[in-house]
Amino acid sequence: MKVNLKCFATLVDPDSCDYKNSTAYELADGQTVNDLVQRAGIVKKDIKLTFVNGRKADFATVLSDGDNIGLAPAVGGM
Repeated sequence: MKVNLKCFATLVDPDSCDYKNSTAYELADGQTVNDLVQRAGIVKKDIKLTFVNGRKADFATVLSDGDNIGLAPAVGGM
């Protein structure tokens, strides 16, 4: 399945998790946000908020084909 990953603030990396254009990833069915984070090489403890299709989610959320995932770090008062 194909999902799209977008990162914010200090998590942005043009090669693994861009902000302007989401980064596409191919995952196996049944994989989770946690699996995607590992695949993208992002340090899990650096992530404060996780969204799937605009809704708050957690690392155990199972992804589906076409999902849009957003990751944000803790910033100023979070």
